[in-house]
Amino acid sequence: MVTPRFANSLALTIAVVVGCCLLPAAQSAPGWINGRVVGGEDAALAQFPHQVSLRNGGSHSCGGSILSRNYILTAAHCVTNEDANGFHTPIAASRFTIRAGSNDRFSGGVLVQVVEVIVHENYGNFLNDVALLRLESPLFYSNSIKAIDLPTANTPDDADIIISGWGLLKHQGDLPRYLQYNTLKSISVEKCGELIDFGVESELCLLHEANNGACNGDSGGPAVYNNQVVGVAGFVVGGCGSTYPDGYARVYYFNDWIRQHSDV
Repeated sequence: MVTPRFANSLALTIAVVVGCCLLPAAQSAPGWINGRVVGGEDAALAQFPHQVSLRNGGSHSCGGSILSRNYILTAAHCVTNEDANGFHTPIAASRFTIRAGSNDRFSGGVLVQVVEVIVHENYGNFLNDVALLRLESPLFYSNSIKAIDLPTANTPDDADIIISGWGLLKHQGDLPRYLQYNTLKSISVEKCGELIDFGVESELCLLHEANNGACNGDSGGPAVYNNQVVGVAGFVVGGCGSTYPDGYARVYYFNDWIRQHSDV
């Protein structure tokens, strides 16, 4: 497993931001999770019609983005189990449903069964953390349910990127009932390498001030620029709301893979 080297040789927590818990993935000092989409605010109705709540066994676990009437984009770590040898096995599709068309994770919109989980074949070590979900029945588009486009160009540096999700309100606390959002800043691959030694072309690093950023339960959710989905929430460093950038899979890098495995 990759153990990123951090600035100033600090041993900080790097964690995937899944449903209810902090999952350490490197030698770390305990960190306090503090926030939802940390520092975020309530989204307006239909502000993010592409956003879905991915539900595992009936409970919210991750976010996702509507790419078409039949396919959802999310993170691979949201839909896999890792065995003792580090191999990732897709979780049975029957475990998953999505709620679309509602800011309220408890009600509204529509619930649709997932019938196929497609995980990137090279997922591992925080890389290639993308997956597609095929739905049992097609979504009906409306003001609150719409697909979002794939990026037509690579995401520029120093751009305002909007993230959204239902991440935790506090450490081991409840998830917010209503969808949250925040605005982060994209940084260069080189800058990401300097800050967390994770400067790879397939990763989009989003910088933020302290007490802002993604948190547990936001995984798989979208990062949006120019009304296109440019990132898939993957991990945080040093706990939610630290001053280190958050890691998102760079969707532009995976455009071809997504098209090959879906109807987009």
